[in-house]
Amino acid sequence: MQKYYETDNITLFLGDCIEILNRATPQSVDMIFADPPYMLSNGGITCQSGKVVSVNKGKWDESKGIDEDFEFHNTWIKACKRVLKPNGTIWISGTYHSIYACGFALQKNGFKILNDICWFKPNASPNISCRYFTASHETLLWAKIDNNEKHTFNYELMKNGNWSEDFIKKPEKQMRSVWAIGTPKSYEKEFGKHPTQKPLELLRRIILASTNKNDLILDPFTGSSTTGIMALELGRRFIGIDLEKEYLDLSIKRFEQIFSKKEKAWQ
Repeated sequence: MQKYYETDNITLFLGDCIEILNRATPQSVDMIFADPPYMLSNGGITCQSGKVVSVNKGKWDESKGIDEDFEFHNTWIKACKRVLKPNGTIWISGTYHSIYACGFALQKNGFKILNDICWFKPNASPNISCRYFTASHETLLWAKIDNNEKHTFNYELMKNGNWSEDFIKKPEKQMRSVWAIGTPKSYEKEFGKHPTQKPLELLRRIILASTNKNDLILDPFTGSSTTGIMALELGRRFIGIDLEKEYLDLSIKRFEQIFSKKEKAWQ
């Protein structure tokens, strides 16, 4: 199990997440954020920044059929369960193409689903076929493995924190399960972009909600490591895994930009 990149609080692995997780230390991770392939690369088209573009993202995003796709989700979720601490939690993001399979796999592996979150995208792309409702949200599942263990939920911070960018969240009111968060801002793609890149603000909320300082966070499909960037910013430790060298190299550029800024601040 060879490390691709390592600093004091960041470790990146290049390879298959299932193989790597099956060799990792059991019950060592406090929280997992997973953004698995949505299996959408089917030769279709979509609208992005006002342009018609292909939906194809790579071989890793091609569907192999309902049964094989489910078995893939079931297998990586089982591998994640092995490394998660008894009081740890897992977040999974997806669209209707993948999230129901992930939810079923969670239940088959003994997880308790704590919430399903509707991540509403106020600036979502339009539907160019005009044959469907415009897809303007993704679903996040939050789950834990041991009902006898108390999981981390920073309730007061969620209720009274600074969530001014979200027009749905009302000050001093409980945070609800619908979050209005825009897609990644242009500066988040400074070194290039991953085709399913998540906004920093989304991961800020997830990490602040369900972890504490110095906790270990894992992302088995790390891509450009938005999870890791926010984990570093918030004083957590991070492990990221990806099959694609291109995206790990992009991750490293993002991490090193943070290190450079911190170094200049100390000078």
